[in-house]
Amino acid sequence: MAKHGFDHARYLIAEGNGKRAEIHLNGRLRWALDNLIRAGAKGCTPIDHPGPRWSAYVHKLKEQGVQIETVHERHEGAFPGTHARYVLRSTVARIDRGGAR
Repeated sequence: MAKHGFDHARYLIAEGNGKRAEIHLNGRLRWALDNLIRAGAKGCTPIDHPGPRWSAYVHKLKEQGVQIETVHERHEGAFPGTHARYVLRSTVARIDRGGAR
């Protein structure tokens, strides 16, 4: 079993220009990509999808060819400032043993 209980999984990344790539992920990178896929156009923030190192996961996914937009949003409250919202811009499909899921 992989670290954090997220076994190895394969994904097909398709870009608008017709380019396709297959990547293999496990652990927190798989967790992050699965969350981005489920979130759709709304995207993910460390506030609504708590994870210790979102920026690092996004950086590593981008290195593998996944297009992710980082949107900086302001927030108020006791500790006002900004936070990042990560929005998946690639078309991504998880590939199971029997094909795309």
